[in-house]
Amino acid sequence: MKSWRHSSVARDAAVPGYASHRSPQFQHVARMPDMNRYVSLPDFADPDAIDRPAVAMCMHVDEHAAEIPVHKHQKGQLVLALHGAVTCRVAGAFWIVPPQCGVWIPGEMPHSNHATPNARLCYLFAEPGVVDLPTECCTLSISPMLREMILHLAGAPLDYEQGGHTDRLARVLLHELTLMPVERLYLPVTDHPRIRQMADALNANPGDRSTVAQWAKRLAMSERSLARLVVSETGLTFGRWRQQLQLLVAVRELAGGASVQRVSDELGYESVTAFITMFKKALGHSPGRYFAALARTQSEAGLAPAAATEMDDRADGAADVVGDA
Repeated sequence: MKSWRHSSVARDAAVPGYASHRSPQFQHVARMPDMNRYVSLPDFADPDAIDRPAVAMCMHVDEHAAEIPVHKHQKGQLVLALHGAVTCRVAGAFWIVPPQCGVWIPGEMPHSNHATPNARLCYLFAEPGVVDLPTECCTLSISPMLREMILHLAGAPLDYEQGGHTDRLARVLLHELTLMPVERLYLPVTDHPRIRQMADALNANPGDRSTVAQWAKRLAMSERSLARLVVSETGLTFGRWRQQLQLLVAVRELAGGASVQRVSDELGYESVTAFITMFKKALGHSPGRYFAALARTQSEAGLAPAAATEMDDRADGAADVVGDA
């Protein structure tokens, strides 16, 4: 596991709490105007030190998965995955950011992030009070138009002219953000020590198929008490809660380039068909079709959808097993 390295147009502004986690493998990248490519830039700027309604910064992760420790910003933050996936952990939940989606994190909310290898990410930071944005975390489906606006902002100077074209674009962008639909890609995780213990264990070993009774024995409580605790703390039954965790892991790993067969095996499913059926019931499409739709969106936006396309090719045969899966 490697650490993050951010960078930005501002060469001198360091982000508080980030200095000890820098590593040369990770570079900030921004989409250049009228060019379908990315370029490396120097250092990462503190978004809270920039007096603008919104600023955007993009980053590329190398072949290693990346982790950033718990931190927070005064500004609200949208974590946008252009390629690969990111898992955000905030108080009470895990949130997954698959390609072409974003997780909205309100200002002053502590969070940590985990990115898949070779992920391409874009961060949008929004000044509080400019528009009426969510006060809680949520996963948003980002439209191609909004994504292009964010990328354009990422290529603009951070100290763009107030009242100028980029300033007006930033304000329209924030209004568009309020219209984006919410996805169901999160896992409720409370601070209750037993729920946290299960979540950490299942996140480390998502293929663990232990029953409620087996978990209750590990946690030194009765099966009925554990079942009630999970429902009262998360709003889901144990089975639904564990399935949601597996769904988050599946989306993250598939977005990172893993095959459907490999993910199915790692999650402990007896067959690829059973895994695809679960995935389709949860997200409305088989893995192949889900990521093919994201790949088409990337292609329309001029972004190379390498991992998604490769996953789709590997998934075609498995999807055929279940017909319209």
